[in-house]
Amino acid sequence: MMGHSHALSGAVGWMAIVPVVQGQQFFNIHFDLGPGEIIAGSLVCAGAALVPDLDHKNATITQTYGLVTGTLSALFSWIFGGHRNGTHSLLFALLMGGLTQLLALWSELAVQIFVFLLVGIALNGLGFGMDKNRAAAAVLNAMGTAGIVLALYTSGVDYSWMGLAVAFGCLLHFVGDMATHMGVPLFWPISKYRVGQNIGFETDGKIERTVVTPLLSIGVILFSIYLFPWQDILPKA
Repeated sequence: MMGHSHALSGAVGWMAIVPVVQGQQFFNIHFDLGPGEIIAGSLVCAGAALVPDLDHKNATITQTYGLVTGTLSALFSWIFGGHRNGTHSLLFALLMGGLTQLLALWSELAVQIFVFLLVGIALNGLGFGMDKNRAAAAVLNAMGTAGIVLALYTSGVDYSWMGLAVAFGCLLHFVGDMATHMGVPLFWPISKYRVGQNIGFETDGKIERTVVTPLLSIGVILFSIYLFPWQDILPKA
């Protein structure tokens, strides 16, 4: 799928599991998700849902931070065997989730920096940019991202679930790509068999543009209405 569809799937996916995990404990992580955690998780998961495509030089995530993500793209492509190979495997999701969780345990500052990067990637993937003026788009993206991250930080958002959200975002990316013709090698490097190959719809084709993306957009709206206590949030008349 295209970047915007992946980003939307990450946001919708996080919102969808909030009622399931709320109040539960997994891997010694207790999920007590307020409005801040729902917003933060949606953006983190949306950004993480673009990470597997860092192996492609023209991907949304590769274009987000210029030379930095461009260099990482070349490195990831070399390590994982090109586009839609190792970065689209269960091993990659596990590695990304584990490394991020270690980051969350190591340093709060490192977590905030990583959140900033993922939120910026998410906003870019969701289309908050201007193709005709990339410099201006980058500045606006950085300003918007900084404002969001600062607001989440001052509201006391708990990021103990960070690693699970990143791994989940990667998995949602795989599900999206399994629905397209090319499929994904989920069990790389043990097997290069592509799950979903030659079965699904064409990337950026009519089905994705007229069915998948609109449904995901509607999902974000409906979950936003359902999950947030709007009567408490909105100012009284």
